[in-house]
Amino acid sequence: MEKLFDGIKEFRRSDFQEHRDLFIKIGGRQEPHTLFIGCSDSRVVPALITKALPGDLFVIRNIANIVPPYRESAEYLATTSAIEFAIQVLKVENIVVCGHSNCGGCSLITAGNISGSDIPHTMKWLELAGKVKEEIENAGIEDKAEKAWRTEQVNIVEQMNHLCSYPYIKEKYNNGELSIMGWYYIIETGEVYNYNKDTSLFEKIE
Repeated sequence: MEKLFDGIKEFRRSDFQEHRDLFIKIGGRQEPHTLFIGCSDSRVVPALITKALPGDLFVIRNIANIVPPYRESAEYLATTSAIEFAIQVLKVENIVVCGHSNCGGCSLITAGNISGSDIPHTMKWLELAGKVKEEIENAGIEDKAEKAWRTEQVNIVEQMNHLCSYPYIKEKYNNGELSIMGWYYIIETGEVYNYNKDTSLFEKIE
């Protein structure tokens, strides 16, 4: 707990003072240019990776950076409502789906008959990546490391596809009003790869 309190004090002394004018400017209104959909993993820090400033990114984070396919419902839909708000209210110009190496959520997608008694809600959530599991299983990959990164990358592409099931996203994307990107972040090297839709490959951003 003390680490958190010390961090707040340091923020006030250092970072806040450095960007004081920016905080005053954005204090009453946000105008982010990008919706960043990332994993909840503690090692993935969107603003650090992109060097974004406060006000630049509208961030959604959940297990395995999943985008639920669009559906209208009377239920409470956290990720869906946040996507809706970003596009319809904030009018972001870009959407990034960012997956990463050594993703615990993705490892559970293809883990087989793992007991979900301790994490039933997590396992239910990962059912949204059913097509990812099917594709990886059909590929018959034996090497564990390859299976891991292939799952992580296929999952990114699948979530990009899910985004296009949202009518208002599909319309803006088709009209050239919105860009959708898929990123693969390698934690131990700091490298970020961008998905090229034309080649179906992830290419390093340099």
